Amino acid sequence: MNALLIRPIAASDMPAVTAVYAQAVLHGSATFELEPPDEAEMARRRDDVLSKGLPWLVAEQGGRILGYAYAAPFRPRPAYRFCLEDSIYLDPASHGRGVGRLLLAELVAQCESRGARQMLAVIGDSDNAASIGVHRACGFDHGGILRAAGWKFGRWVDVVLMQRSLGEGRSTPAAG
Repeated sequence: MNALLIRPIAASDMPAVTAVYAQAVLHGSATFELEPPDEAEMARRRDDVLSKGLPWLVAEQGGRILGYAYAAPFRPRPAYRFCLEDSIYLDPASHGRGVGRLLLAELVAQCESRGARQMLAVIGDSDNAASIGVHRACGFDHGGILRAAGWKFGRWVDVVLMQRSLGEGRSTPAAG
């Protein structure tokens, strides 16, 4: 069996990443997008994340992309500059294999090393037990539920908020 590798995204990963996300858009409620973006748009999103000095990671095994995770600013206002939001998407064949947990753990570690103080998970669908469980296993606490925040697949979908302190969290003042 080939080892699972968590590594920074490469340009050559974009077709696989685009396909993973398209699957999530078309068949899942983790994202509230209704139409899958094309590869050029996904590359633009990747470039935006990387231009901010933030990580975008992929999980690869045997040359195949199993999923990806990235961190982005939670909101654009300057006061939020130490608070990031994570996103994780997996190929359906990778569900339940620990790939999401490994991606999230590495994402947290990389964001801590960059000086981030808080990470938020904005999880589509309160029925998304897998994502809620992965975040809980990685030290995130429940922050609340936004009831019926989205409409997808002919039903109202909640948003679950979870939060984890990074590094010194709120225990010391932030520099900068």
